[in-house]
Amino acid sequence: MMKLLVVDDSSVIRNRIAQLATHPDLPRLELVGTARHGVEALELARKHLPDVVTMDLTMPNMDGVTCIKGLVKLSPEMRILVVSALGDRKTALQAMTNGAHGYLHKPFTSEELVEGLKELLRD
Repeated sequence: MMKLLVVDDSSVIRNRIAQLATHPDLPRLELVGTARHGVEALELARKHLPDVVTMDLTMPNMDGVTCIKGLVKLSPEMRILVVSALGDRKTALQAMTNGAHGYLHKPFTSEELVEGLKELLRD
C-alpha cells in the first residue's frame, strides 16, 4: 500500500482529495496525513515518508514550490501531484522543474483527480 499526504490550505479540498483517494480505480492509498501549509507538510513527510503527495501552490507560511523542493530533498522518489488554481504555464513549469510530476488545475472533477493520480502512479 502506498502512503498519501494531502497538502492544501482549504479543508474542503483536503477532505475531497482524501475521500477520492479510496476510489476503486486507484491502487490502494493509505492517507498518512493532511497539511494546511508547507511547513506542516514537511513535518508530516519527515514522520511518515509518503509515496504520493498532492500539493497546493498558494498557501500561508510556506508556498507549494518551496515545499516541493524540501520534499524532493527528503525523498527524491516521492511522487508529487500539484493541485492548484494557478493555471498559468509559468507556475506549472516552475513546479515541475522543482520536482512535481503532474499538475491538476482547480476546480477539478472527481474523474480528473483520479486520472491525475493514476497517471502519477503509472510512471
